[in-house]
Amino acid sequence: MPGKHQHFQEPEVGCCGKYFLFGFNIVFWVLGALFLAIGLWAWGEKGVLSNISALTDLGGLDPVWLFVVVGGVMSVLGFAGCIGALRENTFLLKFFSVFLGLIFFLELAAGILAFVFKDWIRDQLNLFINNNVKAYRDDIDLQNLIDFAQEYWSCCGARGPNDWNLNIYFNCTDLNPSRERCGVPFSCCVRDPAEDVVNTQCGYDVRLKLELEQQGFIHTKGCVGQFEKWLQDNLIVVAGVFVGIALLQIFGICLAQNLVSDIKAVKANCLGRLHIGANL
Repeated sequence: MPGKHQHFQEPEVGCCGKYFLFGFNIVFWVLGALFLAIGLWAWGEKGVLSNISALTDLGGLDPVWLFVVVGGVMSVLGFAGCIGALRENTFLLKFFSVFLGLIFFLELAAGILAFVFKDWIRDQLNLFINNNVKAYRDDIDLQNLIDFAQEYWSCCGARGPNDWNLNIYFNCTDLNPSRERCGVPFSCCVRDPAEDVVNTQCGYDVRLKLELEQQGFIHTKGCVGQFEKWLQDNLIVVAGVFVGIALLQIFGICLAQNLVSDIKAVKANCLGRLHIGANL
């Protein structure tokens, strides 16, 4: 209408989304740095940092790897998202969203493959546990992890107590001079609730007994079967955790992409105004 001016709202970067993404990634960054620091400290205590070849000496999994890898990935993502949001850097924001999207699709693919190839996954889990059984005494962190798993799931070995024959200290060969021969770690033992102090020798010679007798002293079920049972019993909780993580990842990707769009719109508007000003 004549005599009236139309006002158009110029595009601007949303402060709410920007600072929410910044705050979210600050927490992510700090947690990642903490995980990484714990992992590097543990490696330093074990002398790995001064002798990198020590990484190849362990036959099984070094649990410290989990802290280092998870901490490293979280730190990189947290840094990219935090600085990208604060400085309105589209490159870092794109890196953050692409990397997070890649992790999401890898998790999704792993879940689908685990469902489709259940038997293969079970065999690989058996192999993985047995490899760690062999290296039980080689690393204190691995030893503590196996003890925790066997106590938590009330199990012993991958398929059963006889898997401990794979370990040079526990195997039942006549030439084995170890006092732990034909035994199992204390974490396999059936705990007495009235026992205040853990009896670390409770598994000695227990596999010399008949299988029915063993059941009164140790857990005779394998950890793979017990882990599967635990998953079935806690399916809703486990699924809820994974869905929650997936939703957080999708939310982070959408927030970063929305911020990138806002930044590009503001830059395009500024360039347009400069171009108009130059033609006047």
